Amino acid sequence: MRITLERSNLLKSLNHVHRVVERRNTIPILSNVLLRSDGASLEMKATDLDLEITEATPAQVEQAGATTVPAHLLYDIVRKLPDGSEVLLATNAEGTAMTVASGRSKFSLQCLPQSDFPDLTAGSFSHSFRLKATDLKMLIDRTQFAISTEETRYYLNGIFVHTVESKGELKLRAVATDGHRLARADVEAPSGSEGMPGIIIPRKTVSELQKLLDNPELVVTVEVSDAKIRLTIGSIVMTSKLIDGTFPDYQRVIPANNDKELRVDCQSFAQAVDRVSTISSERGRAVKLALNEGQMTLTVNNPDSGSATEELPVGYDHDPLEIGFNAKYLLDITSQLTGTDAIFMLADPGSPTLVRDLAAEDALYVLMPMRV
Repeated sequence: MRITLERSNLLKSLNHVHRVVERRNTIPILSNVLLRSDGASLEMKATDLDLEITEATPAQVEQAGATTVPAHLLYDIVRKLPDGSEVLLATNAEGTAMTVASGRSKFSLQCLPQSDFPDLTAGSFSHSFRLKATDLKMLIDRTQFAISTEETRYYLNGIFVHTVESKGELKLRAVATDGHRLARADVEAPSGSEGMPGIIIPRKTVSELQKLLDNPELVVTVEVSDAKIRLTIGSIVMTSKLIDGTFPDYQRVIPANNDKELRVDCQSFAQAVDRVSTISSERGRAVKLALNEGQMTLTVNNPDSGSATEELPVGYDHDPLEIGFNAKYLLDITSQLTGTDAIFMLADPGSPTLVRDLAAEDALYVLMPMRV
């Protein structure tokens, strides 16, 4: 293989694919990126056996071929080369080493045979549809903070995506929960998604996908089967295994009869929560909200360092109520809200609270209270 390409093109594609590669690998080939040149492009592929990303970038191909080299090492080399430079990639006759040359810099990297590189893309997909990148990004942004990190409940370690009938329309819905909070977001279901299996997209895939959806003009092709998802985003193809498990019936935890409405100015509320929670010694400390007509008092008590209170004018005209929440969870939810005001629907100090974004009808959040 002998090819020349622009450093900026090579770096951009390597940046997308190398992140999949785990830093510590017991299988040497999984530390490598597969490089395959053909026609007028270089295709790069990286995988961790659960997630695979492929991207093609323009290149001048003198001699076609394929090999694999250490992904993070190649990325670091290309990152440190000067802007605007051209990079030559050439393998030796035996295919055991690859030269990376640019200007006066020259590196030699050890190769492993491309025949050893695993392929994740086998299998057919039962459903295929196209979705605007902005819609997909919105579904992820509004729900991914609520993904559980608890490995024992592995079926909560991702975003549950499925189609659902809502108010007479078919919606594509994303849901995530960790048992303490729940986030739900809907977009209009695209043609082709009808009847698709409910799928759980793993946390790592969600995180990588979020970084690839940076161009709002793009339309993403989504292909789904019971076990895998494949997303085509411009020149990038991402294939991922899905979490093999059953997502719980989340509808059961969404309260329907919360009758006490609290309206807050989102920014003022978030800043007040942030200020009073400074006093708490560890994450997970509760902030107490004491509600009276037209007013909320936020309180944090820490036996080791003191206490903090702040008053805030709010829209509330029900019986007085005291309820506690995890301050971090409150801030996570308020950071997702796009409108100026948020609506909290409350029942009592021990029941889940519903949070709605006035500017986004299709998003909904549920928060479990804490004892205070």
